[in-house]
Amino acid sequence: MTSATVPPMSSATSMPLIFPASALLHVGALAAAVWVPGALPWAIGAVVLNHALITGAGLTPRSRLLGPNVTRLPAAAVARREVALTIDDGPDPVVTPQVLDVLEAYGQRATFFCIADRVVAHPALAREIVARGHSIQNHTARHRHDFSFLGPRGYAAEISRAQDLLTQATGERPTCFRAPAGLRNPFLAPVLQRLGLSLVSWTRRGFDTRERDPAKVLERLVRGLAAGDILLLHDGNAARTATGRPVVLEVLPPLLARLKADRLRAVTLPDALKDA
Repeated sequence: MTSATVPPMSSATSMPLIFPASALLHVGALAAAVWVPGALPWAIGAVVLNHALITGAGLTPRSRLLGPNVTRLPAAAVARREVALTIDDGPDPVVTPQVLDVLEAYGQRATFFCIADRVVAHPALAREIVARGHSIQNHTARHRHDFSFLGPRGYAAEISRAQDLLTQATGERPTCFRAPAGLRNPFLAPVLQRLGLSLVSWTRRGFDTRERDPAKVLERLVRGLAAGDILLLHDGNAARTATGRPVVLEVLPPLLARLKADRLRAVTLPDALKDA
């Protein structure tokens, strides 16, 4: 296994606007606290609100405040009546092959946001995902629970390592990235820009890592389903039904049948975003 090459920090990389805005607010608050009588409580309050805003944005997967974020497919994909089915946290040697079989039976395509270390553990399965017409994209190397607290170098090391491992395993370099649980901080966007990755979130999620009732998961995904939607399910860390069956395997057949009934087509994210 080769180590990832951490990209150099580049001054040409643009930072989210919230960075300079936050810096100006801090400078203004400090100046007011020093020079304006009685302004100290207001200055402290402004700084606290600023940090709360940044924290809230990092905890909101679909927020664009911290940088570009694909939250829906572009207009050209909508016109083609496309949706993106994204499946996270795999590959799983038991669940993923069954997911592939269901997708093939319905003639639909999916994007698998894979954890690179799991791809290293199951390289043949990763190659099968790609060989069967699906796409593997970057979901970090280890799916760290502290991912949203990393700094620029931590992000660069984790994400670029995943890029290298996924490329070595599949022969295709990812162009899309999804953060663990969608959580992040303002340091992520410049790293993704340097690596040529687009942050992708979702329009609908089934919460199928904790919800054991397939009917509830399905309802969350199909309520108001329309062209342009990005759907989120999991083959890794999938919840189990009362009988022990992975929820994703119970949800996929009726979900894919619904797509067909609504004349919608599930395509990979690279295909859907090619006209963006």
